Amino acid sequence: MVSFESICKSAIPIIKEVGSYIRTERTLFDVTTVQNKSARDLVSYVDQTSEKMLVEKLSKLLPEAGFITEEKTTEKTGKLNWIIDPLDGTTNFIKGYPVYSSTIALAEGNKVLLGITYDIPEDKCYYAWDGGGAFCNNEPIHAKKTAELSNALIIAGYPYNMDNLTEQYFGLIRYLYENSLGVRTTGSAAMDMAYVASGQADAYVQFNIYPWDIAAGYLLVKEAGGFATNFSGADDFNCREIIACGPFHKELLEITRKFLC
Repeated sequence: MVSFESICKSAIPIIKEVGSYIRTERTLFDVTTVQNKSARDLVSYVDQTSEKMLVEKLSKLLPEAGFITEEKTTEKTGKLNWIIDPLDGTTNFIKGYPVYSSTIALAEGNKVLLGITYDIPEDKCYYAWDGGGAFCNNEPIHAKKTAELSNALIIAGYPYNMDNLTEQYFGLIRYLYENSLGVRTTGSAAMDMAYVASGQADAYVQFNIYPWDIAAGYLLVKEAGGFATNFSGADDFNCREIIACGPFHKELLEITRKFLC
C-alpha cells in the first residue's frame, strides 16, 4: 500500500532543492527575459526551468504518476497526477517582492492526497497528507477558530481576468473591508492558503484561480482544521474559485455568493 506520508516527506527535499535554485536566480535575474502569457500574467525562464526540475525529480519518486502543470512542460497524465506551480507569485519574484513559492500536490481525480507549499524567501515548508494533519517545518499548524467576519483578517486574491465581474468583485472586497478587521493581498495564492492553514490569516477568497495554485493549499487548510470549498460550498479544487477559512465559512460563503453568483 502506498504511504502518502512517505511520499510527502520524500518530496519535501525535492521542492526545497528547486526553491534553492529559484532563490539563487532571484539574485541573478535579468528582467529582459520576462515574457507575457497575457496581460499581468508574466513568465520567465525560472518558471520553466524549475518546473522541468520538479517533473524530472518527481517522476523518479513516483514513476506511475502523471502531471498537471502551469507551464505545460509535460503532457503526461495518469490516474495519479502531480499538480505543479513551480513559481507561484512570478510577478512578485520578478519585482523583488518577497512573497512567492513553489507548490505541488498529488491528486487522484478530485481528491488531493498530499500537498506541499514552499515559502522560498522565508525558507518555510508547509505540507500535509490526507488524514495526517498539517505542518510547517515539522511543527503542527492549525487554522484560526475565528467565529465571525467582524473579527477576521481576510486575504483577497485578484485574478488576471475578472470576466466582466470587476464591479461585483470590488463590491465584495469593499464589503469585506468594511465588515472585517481588514483585507490584504499578497500575489501568491499558494501562500494565501498556507497563511490560512497556519492561522496567519483568517480567510482567503478568489475566483478565476487554477488548480495548480490551490491544490496543495486545499489539503493544507482542511488538514489544519479549516474549510476549503468553491462558491457553492462543494469540495472541488478544480472549480477555479476558492473560499478558505475557519468556522465562519458559512457566513463568508453567503456573502460571497451575493456578489458573485
